[in-house]
Amino acid sequence: MELIALLSTGEGSWAQVNGLMKHGDWEKIVLVGDDAAKTFTHEKAFEFVKIDTSKRLLDLRDDLKKKLAGKFEEMEVACSIASGNGKEHMALCSAVLGLPMGIRFVALTKSGVTYL
Repeated sequence: MELIALLSTGEGSWAQVNGLMKHGDWEKIVLVGDDAAKTFTHEKAFEFVKIDTSKRLLDLRDDLKKKLAGKFEEMEVACSIASGNGKEHMALCSAVLGLPMGIRFVALTKSGVTYL
């Protein structure tokens, strides 16, 4: 399965994304974030999609939809929104669903990578 993860604000949220990347068996990883998120590094390869989180919700959604179009091979994607705020979560989910693709929320728990 392919993974898309929001990499934004939130205490410990980058660690959640790091753990998901490390412990999951992903065919492709796409991280979404602002300029600050560009500093994120990981031993696994990933594609970074830069967004302007100061945009209004609908503009952010439309921007994400354009930037994510054609990036995924499957009809469903694992999605992590452990990082970020409500506006960013809504924009990302709406953009992915509008591609159209299905979403399976995913998190790293004590049991490992868990689909919610």
